[in-house]
Amino acid sequence: MNKNRRFTLIGFCFLCFLSLSAFLFKSRPVHVYLIGDSTVADYTQESDYLQKKYPITGWGQVFQQFLHRDSLKKLNRLIKSDTVLVIDKAKGGRSTRTFFEEGRWQEVKSALHKNDLVLIQFGHNDAAKDKPERYVDIPGYKNFLRMYVKESRDKGAFPVLITPVTRNYPWKDGVLGSAHGDYPQAVKDVANELNVPVIDLTTLSATFFTQKGQDFVSKNYFMNLDSGKYEAYPKGQKDNTHFQPEGAKAVARLVYLSLIELIKRNKSPEFLPTQAKCYRILSYHSSRSDCNSIPCVNGYNCDNYLSQIMLIKKTCCFLVSSIRNVICN
Repeated sequence: MNKNRRFTLIGFCFLCFLSLSAFLFKSRPVHVYLIGDSTVADYTQESDYLQKKYPITGWGQVFQQFLHRDSLKKLNRLIKSDTVLVIDKAKGGRSTRTFFEEGRWQEVKSALHKNDLVLIQFGHNDAAKDKPERYVDIPGYKNFLRMYVKESRDKGAFPVLITPVTRNYPWKDGVLGSAHGDYPQAVKDVANELNVPVIDLTTLSATFFTQKGQDFVSKNYFMNLDSGKYEAYPKGQKDNTHFQPEGAKAVARLVYLSLIELIKRNKSPEFLPTQAKCYRILSYHSSRSDCNSIPCVNGYNCDNYLSQIMLIKKTCCFLVSSIRNVICN
């Protein structure tokens, strides 16, 4: 056979293989669900937000901008897709208990798919002893966190626990402390017990705000507003719990950077979602010359991907055989 025709056929076979691979393993957009309270919530979902609520902003409201195509490259061990959709289901005034009782968790759980992420931040309302309709004691708080983690995993999703973001008090000698009592430690206890990643946003935010200084964060990050500046707050506002847009962006950035750090600290494959484990196995075996055996996936729930693995390997073998025939004839 003419040498040029041989290489043309080889190139054609290779392109067919790449096209089939891309079709079979085209990544579904990963959904990142946020559940929590008002510090996480997306206020743009409420009617007349600009007239009635602005500039109040939850960090979940601005989280999507940190998950663009380029930034996702730094999360590629966690998110196996180049497209992410943030779905913010957090709601003001909700504790771990009331979020569940109102059916909000059921809505999220029903929509979960394998390899979705669930970021879980409660605590502000759980600790409100003066509001019994919200209050959840520490044992109850832990139980609800366990439930959110377990049921996320049951759906093949990937939960991440987050301690409550700090309020803008108490300050002492220029250092911001915590107003959340034992609740941040309770989150860490559950994370350790269930081997689930945790972001200590209480400490991270307090440290970051301390670096910025009390006057700066009070004026620019929290909802301390002068009178007459915003339509929704004609008399001004004194609120050291909720954020203005710049404060929300600062906290969202802390969460994003913390996800990167979680990946760096967790080198074990157990940190990866199931689909990512299967792809890693496939990648390893597809580099081997033996086309007669299917990859061993013992210990991994790869059933959903096994047919794809078999098809792509058979295609690989067929192309290798075809190329051999072309070269040898």
